[in-house]
Amino acid sequence: MADKARGPRREPVAHPPSDDPAADIGVEARIAAGVLLNAALERRNGLDEAMSFTEVAALPAPDRAFARAVAMAALRRLGEIDQILDRRLQKSPPEAVRTLLRVSLAQTLVLGTPAFAAVSTAVKLAERGVTTRPYKALVNAVLRGVEREGPGLTTARSNLPDWIAARWAQAYGEAMLEAIALAVREEPPTDLSLKPGVDAGALAEALDGRVLPGGTVRTGARGDVAGWPGYETGDWWVQDAAAAVPVRLLAPKAGEAVLDLCAAPGGKTLQIAASGAAVTALDRSETRLKRVRQNLERTGLSAEVVVANGEEWQDDRTFDAVLLDAPCTATGTLRRNPEVLRATRPADVAKLADVQHRLLDAAALRVKPGGRLVYCVCSLEREEGETQIIAFLRRNPAFRTVAADPAAVGAAAEAVTPEGWLRILPSQWPEHGGLDGFFAARLERR
Repeated sequence: MADKARGPRREPVAHPPSDDPAADIGVEARIAAGVLLNAALERRNGLDEAMSFTEVAALPAPDRAFARAVAMAALRRLGEIDQILDRRLQKSPPEAVRTLLRVSLAQTLVLGTPAFAAVSTAVKLAERGVTTRPYKALVNAVLRGVEREGPGLTTARSNLPDWIAARWAQAYGEAMLEAIALAVREEPPTDLSLKPGVDAGALAEALDGRVLPGGTVRTGARGDVAGWPGYETGDWWVQDAAAAVPVRLLAPKAGEAVLDLCAAPGGKTLQIAASGAAVTALDRSETRLKRVRQNLERTGLSAEVVVANGEEWQDDRTFDAVLLDAPCTATGTLRRNPEVLRATRPADVAKLADVQHRLLDAAALRVKPGGRLVYCVCSLEREEGETQIIAFLRRNPAFRTVAADPAAVGAAAEAVTPEGWLRILPSQWPEHGGLDGFFAARLERR
């Protein structure tokens, strides 16, 4: 495990200072990009954790943003980049050398960095590392060759690990798999959920965006959202359009008692609170609930926030409505978090499915007679979605499915399954720019 204070112990992280300070302009940011990329490939949440590593945190804000952009570009196109490299490498070089090459190609082929700048910096970085120095000529030759001859043909499908591609081809078909793979390539826009009474059209105009079906405002604006119109006044919060669907499906009403299980980071809690319902936001992580409290304070909304394990919560209350956004592999968030594709392992699906099974049964006990339960996951794995509900309904005959109306909840018509559940795929809504993958089902206690 890497030392969090120093970052992963991999080259090109440790290095001596350059003799020529002018030559170091932009070099540290590219070192940081390599740190972030390696951290993301090592473990789930690695990229976000690595933002606090010395090599990243010590940089000026623009350089940190550049490093993150490079790392994300490399993650989105990792399979294609490796296809390009493997055609030009007779044998695999040390990992530090491959990292240099990946970072450089992410800049030139994805972000449009001038090749001469990216190649020159990569050669300088190679020269500075003990492991990479013997490969300086190789780094130069490979990158110059790509610049001169072009990258050649690559396939979007290669950006998906083979085992995930095989699963999704079986679940959704080859055509849908290709569409999902294409969605991985693109940096998604930013989606905002609004408090009642906020003029969606005016906000969309101010952010050069548009209003999506369901009321989400989508913008291609970049930068710190804290400086955007309406942030300080708490008019909105960041939430992918697909993530806003489950609460619309739950349809909380003013005066109802609603339980949001596994509530952090809190977007759905804010939606429920904005409806006028009395919401109890429960999560086992005190750290993650801090963000929920901060957003409640910023938006002027209120909720009862409880730190507890949803399976073991010692409270006798039942609720008019319960939302369970269960822990999952999060493979549906691949557009925003491409690192989940590399961090997820086949065993994770079964492990998390067992957790979901237990949480669903615990959530069912919290639903009043005549009340409703919405189960959702931001996963594309059927074991975490459809299979969970099939098994739950067999175990709990007191519940039945209430078919979803996609137009009413802001989902694509093709998202509705034959059972009346919602299977939202990243390839849907191509005319609007896509969205995260989600599964959601509304159930009612008879």
